[in-house]
Amino acid sequence: MKKEWSNKWNSSTQPRKQRKYRANAPLHIKKKFLRANLEEKLREQIGKRSATLKKGDEIVIKRGQHNGKIGKIVAIQINKSTVHIDTLKEKKANGQEYIIPVHASNIQIIKLNLDDKKRIDKNNKKTKTVQPEKKTIPKKENKEKTAKKETKKKIKDKKSE
Repeated sequence: MKKEWSNKWNSSTQPRKQRKYRANAPLHIKKKFLRANLEEKLREQIGKRSATLKKGDEIVIKRGQHNGKIGKIVAIQINKSTVHIDTLKEKKANGQEYIIPVHASNIQIIKLNLDDKKRIDKNNKKTKTVQPEKKTIPKKENKEKTAKKETKKKIKDKKSE
């Protein structure tokens, strides 16, 4: 693997190359890493297993020290792949409060923020593609084939008489 990030890189079993790919990736690709699992009810509604994290989504922390805590996303850091949640606050030694960052892979989405119209449209398009409507299209018969079949029938009828 080269020193710089390459979009031609497919995959590797070596962890060092995987880390390098994720660390050196440009922001438009790092944004794709900011996805989280959906709750089972949401999976059925949307027809997808995961969704991109957005500000305002309600989430549950599934791993780590703060396992089981529920909150809303306040901020997202794309370059670090972390999310800030309103309920996770700690105090510094000087008394100032700060929000603890949580990695996107340790989160599950409970409720989506549907203020963004594009996000709603994307979800609707996905559900339509998952369960498409079946339409029956009548088959067009070739005129030449039908004419040949009719002539063969006439010949058989004449021979049998």
